[in-house]
Amino acid sequence: MAVLVTGGNAGIGYFVAEQLAQQGAEVVLGSRDEAKAEVALRVLRERVPGARASWARLDLADLASVKGIETGPLDAVVLNAGVYLEGPERRETEDGHELMFGVNHLGHFALTAALWDRLTPEARIVTAGSFAAKSAQLDFTDLQSTRSYAPKTAYERSKLAQTLFALELDRRLRAAGSSKLSVVAHPGGALDSLTPDRPPLHVRSARQKLSLARIVLQGKDDGARPAVRAAAGPDVHSGQIWGPRMFGLKGRPRPEPVRGPYADPEAAARLWAASAELTGVEPPVS
Repeated sequence: MAVLVTGGNAGIGYFVAEQLAQQGAEVVLGSRDEAKAEVALRVLRERVPGARASWARLDLADLASVKGIETGPLDAVVLNAGVYLEGPERRETEDGHELMFGVNHLGHFALTAALWDRLTPEARIVTAGSFAAKSAQLDFTDLQSTRSYAPKTAYERSKLAQTLFALELDRRLRAAGSSKLSVVAHPGGALDSLTPDRPPLHVRSARQKLSLARIVLQGKDDGARPAVRAAAGPDVHSGQIWGPRMFGLKGRPRPEPVRGPYADPEAAARLWAASAELTGVEPPVS
């Protein structure tokens, strides 16, 4: 089993790659930074002796990089990488898209199209959702947040867009009679302070190790488990959303209801059309 994990050189993406490697999968870390990818690969190989792991150059903020990614055949792709900007300044990708919408959603939309011919017949496309998306709404008159920019709102909308894309992809796969799966997975409340050390990739301070947040939240290692389950679990079905068992914040993965802003096929279809126009490509589902 070969799996590409975007953003696999750090955070949740690293733990997705590590856990899949422990299950015997060949993992490819999608990263724009070769030095960081090499550090992650070294740590991964120390944790999983004999792991089959490599990296592929990928900058989701640059559609030329996305469209030119080099990989072999893939049994799954985990669309995990993401960016969250806290500052007040609106920033753009190389292609002039609002950075969070461009990286988190449009980059992954274009990547899915670029990889389509390399996905095996029963491949799984796992999209990283977020608890934050549950209260979001898309503004189709201003998808790029040009009129009114608020970082938190822009991030929530980008994660909602990812989820709607994954569910629309599922509808199109089913309509085409495809055996590929499109699944959403979200990590719940995953914090650095609750994440086990992976030096030099990640090292907690003594104060972080005493955090009481573990009562209701979890580390990024546990936050990776829904995506791992979605990518490799035998009980996974296309169109599902997988998240932590306890209030969607922590615990073992389980499927969640598709409801609220997620259960809007009209919005998902509009988003797909807009995304295809903005990127110049779309997954050729057939």
